[in-house]
Amino acid sequence: MKRLYSSLLFIGLFVLIGCSDQKPANPDPVEDTYPIGLVSTRLGDMYFWLYDETPNHKAKFIELAEDKHYDQFTMNRVVRNFVIQGGCPDSVQYFEGSPFLLDPEFHDSLGHTYGALGMGRDDNPGKQSNACQFYVVCNEAGLPTLDSNYMIFGMIIKGSDVLEDIENERTNSKDKPITDIPLNVSIKRYTEKALLDSLGFQLP
Repeated sequence: MKRLYSSLLFIGLFVLIGCSDQKPANPDPVEDTYPIGLVSTRLGDMYFWLYDETPNHKAKFIELAEDKHYDQFTMNRVVRNFVIQGGCPDSVQYFEGSPFLLDPEFHDSLGHTYGALGMGRDDNPGKQSNACQFYVVCNEAGLPTLDSNYMIFGMIIKGSDVLEDIENERTNSKDKPITDIPLNVSIKRYTEKALLDSLGFQLP
């Protein structure tokens, strides 16, 4: 009887040790997600891909969007066949001593094509962007004369019809829309599949 008990105990320990050496199954890998800039207005939504090639501008735009910084402003400047501009107005109040200044990150491959997302600036000699302000090119031929002078950090991937509708808004003599266009700027994160399925955008 004691011999049988010892044998069973040995077998039990062997099974226990054998099981303990088995590694748990690997959990499902987490899919990468990509931050997309969403600019919502009374005329609709525009979605923007943000370039990895301009990391500081991308990061600051995401930071200010998530802080709801842009939501206190409007689409304050609309010039047909040129740009629509949102965020802080062109005034000394927002540009002199701004805490949002960024050194340029120019890339020859990132130009002022139709739908390009850029950051405004004043005439400072270092061509520093002011992240408080952004614009979208609405000239179908692009604006190559602005390349290497103003920063492009993204491009529209959905909502070109909204860009066109904003471009066609009636404005006053200072290019400000007669009827305000309040902003709601946020960051949405999509997997590669969701980008294609929801926005029709394939990763570059």
